[in-house]
Amino acid sequence: MEYLTTVELSKLWGISSRRIGVLCAENRLKGAIKKGKTWLIPSDVEKPKDERIKSGKYIKENNN
Repeated sequence: MEYLTTVELSKLWGISSRRIGVLCAENRLKGAIKKGKTWLIPSDVEKPKDERIKSGKYIKENNN
């Protein structure tokens, strides 16, 4: 099985390597393992749906 690092996968998916690290830490990338400080992610893993809040509900309003 071939593995990719967070940097390699970020170039393929067009998102930051930090975000991929967060997905790994949340166990949202199946088969990802951590070796030292580096995440190794199977090359055939699918990109998960973005489940962050997009409604704007938690954005502070400016009440001047």
